[in-house]
Amino acid sequence: MAEIGIAFQTDKPPGVYGRLAAAAEAHGFDVVSVFADLLYQPPLPALLEMARATSRVRLGAACLNPYTQHPYEIAGGLAALDAASGGRGYLGLARGSWLDAIGVSQRQPLAHLRDAAAIVRALLAGDDRGYSGTAYRLAPGVRLRYPVPGRVPPLLLLGTWGPRGAALAGEIADEVKVGGSANPAVVPLLRDRIAVGARAAGRSPGQVKVVLGAVTVVDADGAAARRLARTEVAKYLAVVAALDTTRELPAGLADRIGGLVAAGHDEAAGTLIPDEVLDRFAFAGTPEHVAALAQRVLDAGADRVEFGTPHGLTDDGGVALLGTAVLPALRR
Repeated sequence: MAEIGIAFQTDKPPGVYGRLAAAAEAHGFDVVSVFADLLYQPPLPALLEMARATSRVRLGAACLNPYTQHPYEIAGGLAALDAASGGRGYLGLARGSWLDAIGVSQRQPLAHLRDAAAIVRALLAGDDRGYSGTAYRLAPGVRLRYPVPGRVPPLLLLGTWGPRGAALAGEIADEVKVGGSANPAVVPLLRDRIAVGARAAGRSPGQVKVVLGAVTVVDADGAAARRLARTEVAKYLAVVAALDTTRELPAGLADRIGGLVAAGHDEAAGTLIPDEVLDRFAFAGTPEHVAALAQRVLDAGADRVEFGTPHGLTDDGGVALLGTAVLPALRR
């Protein structure tokens, strides 16, 4: 059965994360994620608060990157989440975006992802045989200096759009998440890319689940929801549109939107986004429309849809409407 998740931005004061996660769990969501976007709050404090407020949902960051955190630090954060949640944490890794703004180069992204995943898994399992990678290494005998689960490492999610990242996921991951897409045409494309790596590693491509997540705004006032979604999507459309090879944007649209966003005119940029384009990159509108957009992604073969921030015209209102109107429609 397909899963439904919800993901939060780390832009909230303490106390809010637990309340929202508890509400999401009560409504029946399967997974609660937080983003790890550049210059927002680190995700671990929010996840620990969510862990204390919930008892069932899977929890994790979608996604951490192996450039601003060494794998041993990622392992430590995941160990803390594992302990606080009773083993419900998952490991989300991606190469990251916009890191050039803080002077971080992203050389050898596949090697960094592969090595980070291997080292985190070894450290959490208490495996001290050492690891020699291209980007990172562990000397034999190296262990974390505090108690760790010592069990099968947690589920690994890789965030990627591209063929090489998806092939790597086919080799080593449990899930692949395409962030910023509500386009059902992406699902079969991603499955083909995953299959290349899975078969090379002697795995069944079906072992790797596909997750699509995107900006979500739901409200009884569908027009207001879509206005807000347009503003949110405009902030990253130029990046994700270039990654979605299933269909091109109207000529010149990405440049016009990118120019307005660079000038600080996000709302004006959003007004340029046509309805068809918005529906490829966001779940936005009335509950009925949002449910229909999510259902077409599931019908295309996705294993999970993840509803991203801001959810509604308010945080609590969006979570409540997703939980009471959209989720039941998808469960039917």
